[in-house]
Amino acid sequence: MQEIIENNNENLNFTDKDIFRKIWTSPRKVFKYINEKHYDKYVTMLLILSGISNAFDRASMKNMGDTMSLESIIGLSIVIGGLLGWISFYFYAALLSWTGKWLNGKSNTTAIIRIISYAMIPSIIALVFLIPQIAIYGVEIFKEDGDIISAGLISNIFVYVSAFLESILGIWTLILCIIGISEVQKFSIGKAILNIILPVIVILIPIVIIVLLFQSFS
Repeated sequence: MQEIIENNNENLNFTDKDIFRKIWTSPRKVFKYINEKHYDKYVTMLLILSGISNAFDRASMKNMGDTMSLESIIGLSIVIGGLLGWISFYFYAALLSWTGKWLNGKSNTTAIIRIISYAMIPSIIALVFLIPQIAIYGVEIFKEDGDIISAGLISNIFVYVSAFLESILGIWTLILCIIGISEVQKFSIGKAILNIILPVIVILIPIVIIVLLFQSFS
C-alpha cells in the first residue's frame, strides 16, 4: 500500500512545462496536482489573458466594428477585458462554490478559480489565430457585414481554418472546465456539468422575475 501511495505522489510531480503540455492529454492528473499543491504560479496571468480573449469574442459577436474603430476595439478588449474578465472569473468561481455546496461540493472559491484559470488555456491559445486575422482584415472581422472575402483565396482559407480551430479550442476549454470542476469538487462528470450550469440559472431567474414584474406594472 505504501508503494502505491509513493507512486501516486511521484506521478503528481509536474514541472511548469509539464502542466502546460499535459493538460491537453492528461487533464485530470494536472488538475489534481494543481488542486493538491495549490499551484498558483500563473493564475493571475491566465485570468487576464482569458478576459482579453473573451473580450475580443464579445466584440466580434456584438459587431462592435460597426460603431468603433479597430484601435478602440483592441484597446478596450485588452484593458477592460483584462480587468473585468479577471473580476468576472472570480465572481463565477464564487457562484460555483456556492451552488456546488447544494450538490455536496468540496471546494472553495480560491481552489475553483485556480482550476478555471488553467482550464482556460485553450481559449487563450485561440488569440494566436486572431492576430493574423486582424492583420489581414482589420476592423472588418468585427462588423456585422464585414468584407472578409476580398483578401484572396489563401487568406480566406486561413481565416476559415482558424475559425474552425478556434471552435475546437472553445469546446476543449469547456471540457477542461467540466473535468476540472469534477476534480476539485469531487463530483461525477454529470454533477460537474450541473454545477457549471447552476450559476447561470441563479443569475437568470431573478432577471426574468424582474422583467416580468416590470412588464406587469408597465
